[in-house]
Amino acid sequence: MGAEIWLAVAVMALAVSFDFTNGFHDAANAIATAVSTRALRPRAALTMAALMNLIGALMGTAVAETIATQIVNLGGLEQHEQLSIVLAALLGAITWNLITWWFGLPSSSSHALIGGLAGAGLAAIMIQWDDVAVKWAKIGEKVLIPMIASPAIGFTLAFFGMIAVLWLFKNSPPHRTMRRFRVAQVGSAAALALGHGLQDAQKTMGVIFMASIAVGWSQEGNPIPFWIKALAASAISAGTYSGGWRIMRTLGRKVIHVDPARGFVAEATGALVLYLAAFTPIHAPISTTHTITSAIMGAGATRSLSAVRWGVAKNIVTAWVLTIPAAGGTAMLFFFAIQGVGSLL
Repeated sequence: MGAEIWLAVAVMALAVSFDFTNGFHDAANAIATAVSTRALRPRAALTMAALMNLIGALMGTAVAETIATQIVNLGGLEQHEQLSIVLAALLGAITWNLITWWFGLPSSSSHALIGGLAGAGLAAIMIQWDDVAVKWAKIGEKVLIPMIASPAIGFTLAFFGMIAVLWLFKNSPPHRTMRRFRVAQVGSAAALALGHGLQDAQKTMGVIFMASIAVGWSQEGNPIPFWIKALAASAISAGTYSGGWRIMRTLGRKVIHVDPARGFVAEATGALVLYLAAFTPIHAPISTTHTITSAIMGAGATRSLSAVRWGVAKNIVTAWVLTIPAAGGTAMLFFFAIQGVGSLL
């Protein structure tokens, strides 16, 4: 087996590791509110989320193709050069994921990966790999604009959705109404977990597809093979089942105390935004984390603006803003380290 094949296998193994960290990092997205309102027990919620992640990951490949073809162009490079860029991108994204997980901040694994790809590509350009091109216009169109729009849409839809719920159920007995919403939360949490798999597992599919193209196992322009989809789906599902308790506490309790009605509205809104981003023509790789966090804030703000703990929200938004440049900068350092090691071999 040639050196490039071994490198491709290493890149794919690291991509699977990233997918796993994505799962446990983002497990809280789908189930934090359902657990905090006691609609689901934690282990049952994780099992449900893992299963829905698996199903969602197998439902499409449009977002994966965006990651594979519209962030950075590697077409003119040698196999080992393409693989070294993807390797550095993954290392940068995983490092940032672990940092934000440690501090309990629900940052975006999606944007960490995109930042890693852009940063590694930029580092390659800096050492005059002229066949590399970072597609800044596409990043602006498919990443930056949706990154701003999806939280704004999530907040707004959840806010007005909760207003509608309060009006519709204003004369209903509170205890019975909340009990019914607690049951409904099982469905809304499942829908959100499906959207998480649909969005986030596809991003890893895109990276594995890039590695397989580099060594000739796949051809650009062809459909993503089933083995890649199954590998990414299984990894994110396993990661989700392993849990993400630190971030779950942040989303479920620290941002705002969520009751079953607000939890249902936030989850349903988040799922809707994820499906629209995946199935509309833009195929935007949006952040599940950004979407559900903003929806929780929107639903919670109907109680009162002071009900939202804006200090915690500020820390979360800071992590969002830093994610792409931080993961990109880390990926650049890894890229230069990889080139340094390569020159010694």
